[in-house]
Amino acid sequence: MPSTVDPVVVAPTPMPLRSDDSIDHARLARNVEHWHKTPLSGFVVGSAGGEEFYLSEAERVESLRTVAQANSGKKLVIAGIDNPSTSETLRLAEHMAAAGADMVRVRIPQTASGGNTGQVTTYFDEVTRRSPVPVIVIHQTWQTGGFAATPEEIGQVCSMDNVFAYIFWHNVRFESYVRRFVPDRVKFWTPNGSLLLPGALIGANGACCFFANWGPAIAMDIMKLGMAGKFHEARALQQRILWADFLGMKHGVAALKAGLNMLGYDTTVPRRPTPALGRKETEELRMAFVAAGLLER
Repeated sequence: MPSTVDPVVVAPTPMPLRSDDSIDHARLARNVEHWHKTPLSGFVVGSAGGEEFYLSEAERVESLRTVAQANSGKKLVIAGIDNPSTSETLRLAEHMAAAGADMVRVRIPQTASGGNTGQVTTYFDEVTRRSPVPVIVIHQTWQTGGFAATPEEIGQVCSMDNVFAYIFWHNVRFESYVRRFVPDRVKFWTPNGSLLLPGALIGANGACCFFANWGPAIAMDIMKLGMAGKFHEARALQQRILWADFLGMKHGVAALKAGLNMLGYDTTVPRRPTPALGRKETEELRMAFVAAGLLER
């Protein structure tokens, strides 16, 4: 398996598309080879940044297969799974592992009212025991915005065998308390570029974030400095990237793909009906990249 020495910084892998809206696997493979020239630790296929909810199951599996083949074992390949059913999660984990996934990233299931039915530990007990590859637990509540589990439940889940990492949610106040329950053997990852240094301050030793597609070296440097207690130096780098990361948060996949195209990748445009980034917004993103040191003037 590729190196998992801290800090590990992975990113959601965007899907380049053909004019007919189908995935362009040749472009995807070339982008993977481009990322091989960077310190990015690995790829997450089947995530929000990769247009997870716009892809069929077959497309997610085949995309992961393409990434795994192009990767050739150089970096981590992680499959995203978001399903509240234990049996479906395990079925998907089997398919993803067969396609080349080193790990699966599994979202804590939610109910419509927020949180879960109290069965989060039951769900993960079976998933972690039966998954063919290690599990990365992600606390990400797109549907409700609330918390999907209590700190104690998250700690119980992270203490299970076969759990490799925990990706915390944006509420640093909540997650700083969760940190005390997550075992040291389980990696604790920040979820976005703007929280790299704040994450390190509460004990993060890695990241899974959108910005790492654009600036894996900067993201890695912020984490290393933060983990080493060199907060003044880390803060200077963190301030540099906030504008670009904010635009990523504001415009989503359209910004992710436009930014990568500026940087020499070939990620085309979002899947319809999501529009591509407009000219004005693209120019602002370019200026933010210059400020971050990702592009020259």
